[in-house]
Parts: sequence; structure tokens; C-alpha cells
Amino acid sequence: MTTPLLEAKLVRKDFGGVTAVDDVSFAIQPQKITTLIGPNGAGKSTMMNMISGIIKPTSGQILWQGKEITQLSADAIARHGIARTFQNVQLFGNMSALENVMVGRHSHSKGNFFTAMTRLGGIAREEEKVRVDALRYLELLGITAIADTIADDLPFGHQRLLEIARALASEPTLLLLDEAASGLSTHEKQGLVDLIFRIRDTGVTIFMVDHDMELVMGISDAVIVLDHGEKIAEGTPTEIQRNPRVIAAYLGEEPVNA
Repeated sequence: MTTPLLEAKLVRKDFGGVTAVDDVSFAIQPQKITTLIGPNGAGKSTMMNMISGIIKPTSGQILWQGKEITQLSADAIARHGIARTFQNVQLFGNMSALENVMVGRHSHSKGNFFTAMTRLGGIAREEEKVRVDALRYLELLGITAIADTIADDLPFGHQRLLEIARALASEPTLLLLDEAASGLSTHEKQGLVDLIFRIRDTGVTIFMVDHDMELVMGISDAVIVLDHGEKIAEGTPTEIQRNPRVIAAYLGEEPVNA
């Protein structure tokens, strides 16, 4: 059996007297698309934040390729090969699209990106390499035309793509996408689906959170369902669609034979 890329083991997160994630366990298999779904307030973003190191679990373990990373900093987790996007797009608004992606390349650069931008430290040659690499990721997402556009001036759909390009620039093994389809038009969503498949085909494992059930069921290899912080189901899209507890969670009905 294939060793999971990432595992959550009885992960719990309490905020004061409120339990946001309640002893949740699951595994993410390499080079697959796994999606975490659930009603609003189910604990999805909390789980994503714990995996990426932004917040720490109250208890439980998060394992990366069999080694515990539960208490590592967000920077250390990123260096292990985990990159993410955010539900609310987070870009350097006053920098160009190209510069934003160049920031994402900093972990593969011999010098600091910001010193490179000011040509300090004699690393102008390194700056040019980072620039060429960044352009490659803009090309992968089909947005080279916006390279010189200031991020704040981009339409929302392009900002979403730019954030993904910046995440990919760190050459992750696992890409976390938090509501990447949110706010996109139908046409943009189809483009996102095509992009996710292309990213997966490069060997990158994808773990998503999303509310668009048509997108989720059409793209996922595996689906995990949270409700009020608890995992209530896990399986293929077909299995999830037929699961009475999942239907109840979304429709507000009591499951049969509960």
C-alpha cells in the first residue's frame, strides 16, 4: 500500500470553550486530488491552517511522509514542500504579478529576493534567474500578459491565478488550495479545473477546500467531509454523494438509522 504523503491523526483544535476540529484523522495519498468539504463552520479552514502551520493543534499529530511536523513553524513546513493559497487572496498588492511570483522563488535562490531587487550583494545574475523562473510559472497558468501589472490592479480571477502561480514557484510536493473557486465565473472555474489537472499531472499532490460541489465531485479522487468539527465521511465522490450523513449535513435532515 502506498505510504500517505500527509496524515492527520486525531487532530483537535479548541478555541476557548469551542472545539473547531474534533479528533479528526485522514490521509492524503501522493499525486491525488483530495478535497475537504462541509457546511460553513465545519472546521475546514482551521484544518488547512493547522496543516500549513499557521495555527497549532490542541492535540493530535500531523505527519509529513511519516515524520511529525505538528509543531513546526509555517516557514519550516513550507520548506518541507507544502505550499498554499488562501480563501481571501493574499498578494503583495503594490508589486507586479511577476514580482509576486519571484517572491515565491526565494527559497530556491542563493540570495534574498529583496536584496536581489535592489542589486545588493552582487547577485544581479541570480535576480535574472529568479525572474526567468517566475515567468515560467506565469506561462504555466497562461497569464504572462499580466507580468508587469500591479497585483491590486488585476481582476479577481487573475489574482486567484497569480496566487497559485506564486505557490507553485516554491516547487511544492503538496499544494493546499483554500476555496480557489470562490468568486470565479463559470468560465473561470472550468479554467481552474483544467489547471488543477495540469498541476496534478506534473506530480504535485493537491489538497483542496471548496464549496462548489459540482467542481468537487468532478475533480476529486477522494473526499473528506467535516460537520461541526467532526469527520463524518470519507471516500470517493460517488460514495460521498450517497452517504446519508453527508446528505443530512447539507440538507439539515436527520440521517436514516442514525
